Amino acid sequence: MILEARSAGKTFRARRGGGAVHAVRDASLTARPGEFIAIVGESGSGKSTLARMLLDLIPASSGAVEFNGVALSEMNGAQRKEFRLSVQAVLQDPAGSLNPRKTVGRAIGEIVRLHGVASGGAAVRGKVIEALQQVGLNPPESYLDRFPHELSGGQRQRVLIARALVLDPQIIVADEAVSALDASVKAGVLRLLSDLKERLGVGYVFITHDLPVVKKVADFVYVMKSGEIVERGPKERIFTDPQHPYTAQLLDAALELDLPGTAEDLERDPLPLG
Repeated sequence: MILEARSAGKTFRARRGGGAVHAVRDASLTARPGEFIAIVGESGSGKSTLARMLLDLIPASSGAVEFNGVALSEMNGAQRKEFRLSVQAVLQDPAGSLNPRKTVGRAIGEIVRLHGVASGGAAVRGKVIEALQQVGLNPPESYLDRFPHELSGGQRQRVLIARALVLDPQIIVADEAVSALDASVKAGVLRLLSDLKERLGVGYVFITHDLPVVKKVADFVYVMKSGEIVERGPKERIFTDPQHPYTAQLLDAALELDLPGTAEDLERDPLPLG
């Protein structure tokens, strides 16, 4: 399965003759299961707009976003259903993404029922418990009846990851998914994402401004500036031999973040839940 942007652009036009804003210009990228790609850039660089295009939350103004070779704008019902199951999102604000009036079990269970992944109370409960186990919320039964305000920030982010995982996605688009977490909790969530890639073959499109994080987890990096992808390449090359002045500028400004290893440490170190 392949998620691709092909010369995709997004232009926002002012309602009262205020001109146009070209948020994304001629962007091309490829995401596959089992690959961890990162899109980096400063605030306003267009990376979150590109993420919304990849998720089909907003349409491309030019070019196309394709899933398995079919443009999202041209999908039939069956193709769109497959896309919705295969490509999921984990967003920055877990508190705002979870309904405060719904328990964890209900929030995830409704996704299971909506997409027809399981039917019947026992089967739905089983899928929810499995997803909570996968993200390190143990014992999972103890989280089913909790409300978002009863969870820490790290636990809420894990619930969002579980909500995405319950549909067995091939690719997760994560937009600033760890930026609101403190360093120790961030490290645990990043180790979790890396572990899910190794165990389940999940691929990621990871949107961030945090280059030290990218250095720890990404395989391939796209650098965005003013709506354009100005550099792309394997992580090792981007960090050791940047070709664009803007990439070098980002690297010079980045602070070193001491994160313990990723997937390899999971069997030795517990995952901090925050």
